[in-house]
Amino acid sequence: MIYLETERLILRDYREDDFNEYYRLKTDSKTMYYLQDIQLFTKEEGYKDFNMVLDDMSKPDRMFYFLHTELKDSHEQIGSVGYTVVDDTPIGKIVGAGYFIYPKFWGKGYTTEAFQRVLEFAFTENNVYRVATGCLAENIGSERVMQKCGLIKEAEHIDYEWHDGKMKTRLEYRLLRSEWR
Repeated sequence: MIYLETERLILRDYREDDFNEYYRLKTDSKTMYYLQDIQLFTKEEGYKDFNMVLDDMSKPDRMFYFLHTELKDSHEQIGSVGYTVVDDTPIGKIVGAGYFIYPKFWGKGYTTEAFQRVLEFAFTENNVYRVATGCLAENIGSERVMQKCGLIKEAEHIDYEWHDGKMKTRLEYRLLRSEWR
């Protein structure tokens, strides 16, 4: 069971009694605006998705490390931060990272704080070699989180992704274990 802390936050594995919070987060249209491919719409989808996450946590070759993220003082959920293992190579795991945070918590430094702690866990405790992530260029807040956490811009794909009725530019960032800190 993963349990991490920062000055203001707790990041932990999901528990069975977290379903309602998980479902509320992943069905929130503003929170999931840039992550529509993983947004949930029905309770049935929610149960299937949530049970897959819980089942994966007990596997020796776990793939999903997205953590329930909450305020330390009130235990209110602010979102989810983490990564998915894409490959497990002889030199370490290659992962795709991300975060989805309720809009009311944007601009307060919580996402950067949480993502920095996830990166520390990944590189020091979970044998991660490479973290990759990205965002649409218009998602300036998400890009700032990547920059503040020391990620390096690798690519800008012009008119790369169909989103919300039009083609949009996608930015790709990375961080290697040797580049961390």
